[in-house]
Amino acid sequence: MKILVGSKNPVKLDVVKEAFAKYFQNIEVLGIDVESKVPSQPVNHETFDGAKNRVDALREINEKQNLYADYFVGIEGGIIKLYSKWFGFGCMCIMNKAGIYSVGTSSHFELPKIIYEQLLKGIELGDVIDNLTEEKNTKQKNGAIGFLTKDVITRKDLYYQGLINALIPFLNKNIYNA
Repeated sequence: MKILVGSKNPVKLDVVKEAFAKYFQNIEVLGIDVESKVPSQPVNHETFDGAKNRVDALREINEKQNLYADYFVGIEGGIIKLYSKWFGFGCMCIMNKAGIYSVGTSSHFELPKIIYEQLLKGIELGDVIDNLTEEKNTKQKNGAIGFLTKDVITRKDLYYQGLINALIPFLNKNIYNA
């Protein structure tokens, strides 16, 4: 089974392989950098749009290059306002080779004002966390969730749940018509 992922970020590639391996065998995961066509720090629906846009771009590449992929995965980290609070989360869009889409999300974690104010100005969450931690490229490590939970939950942990959620319709085709 070949799975195309709309990123070369090792965290995203590893978590896709791990999630799909729960249900499928002989998995090949190929990362391809594609544009999300949303701001670098997606807000609200832009997060969902970005994940879907990545999937659509992967499908187009698949057709042009005859890659024969079975699934396409777009993962987009973003923020969303719910119940008058700002939350960080990941959105996962999966499409199968038949063109059927599914969407899942990770759990949501509340963001402090010191972080979300910068995000609403368009600064990417990874950059904000890099500045707070004085580290580099935290988004390819444990991410914001790792920082905020003292590494009890990592970015990979967060995305794993969302990917399993997005796989649900494909695992239950008889009730989802997937």
